[in-house]
Amino acid sequence: MRRAVAVELERPPPELYAVEESYRRIVEEVAAHVAERGTLEKEKYSELYRRFRKQYPLPAQLIQQAINQGVEIGKSFLALKKDGRVHKPHPEVRRVSIRFAKDSWSYRKTVASTTPVKIAVSLPGGRREVWIKPHRRFWLYWWKVLRKEAELASTLILKRRRNKWYAIFVFDLAPEREPPAEAIAFDVNENSVAVAKVSLLATVDRIASWNRQYINPA
Repeated sequence: MRRAVAVELERPPPELYAVEESYRRIVEEVAAHVAERGTLEKEKYSELYRRFRKQYPLPAQLIQQAINQGVEIGKSFLALKKDGRVHKPHPEVRRVSIRFAKDSWSYRKTVASTTPVKIAVSLPGGRREVWIKPHRRFWLYWWKVLRKEAELASTLILKRRRNKWYAIFVFDLAPEREPPAEAIAFDVNENSVAVAKVSLLATVDRIASWNRQYINPA
């Protein structure tokens, strides 16, 4: 089970706006190509990657993430078009979620921290540290990480909404184990073995009722 938690950035780096626009253009171009051709061939992927590296001053991993995101959007557009749910000639990409892979942000340092209050992301010009504003829901899931009940996903997402920037952390939760409702009881004697199925809930209720008569005698 996965849960995403958005945490506002405090004083986001100004470069994020330029990164966002370059990232969006890459996503849009790749999505349009996939919508037209139905796929992104390996040779075309390499060609686009080399051109984008020259055209946009973005770290290599951000360009790779933008291309992959464009492929996803293009395929999703084709599926919607096949179902008759869209009639545009190509997908329009107005907003993007900037994805930072494991090595393009401070994943290892964050995961090793007991109280993460800042992150570092790779931007044009190098890594930039950014303070975040953790809230109650974030700390709830982080407590689960510390207790080994959840894991922090390696991909970080930065997204702008109403002129505020947010870091989106994704948590993979371990399945919750329900307490057993029944148990098997064994009574081993010298010449026989007795086996019985015991309802734990009913047993607890009987014990509670038995104790109650001494706490509140009639």
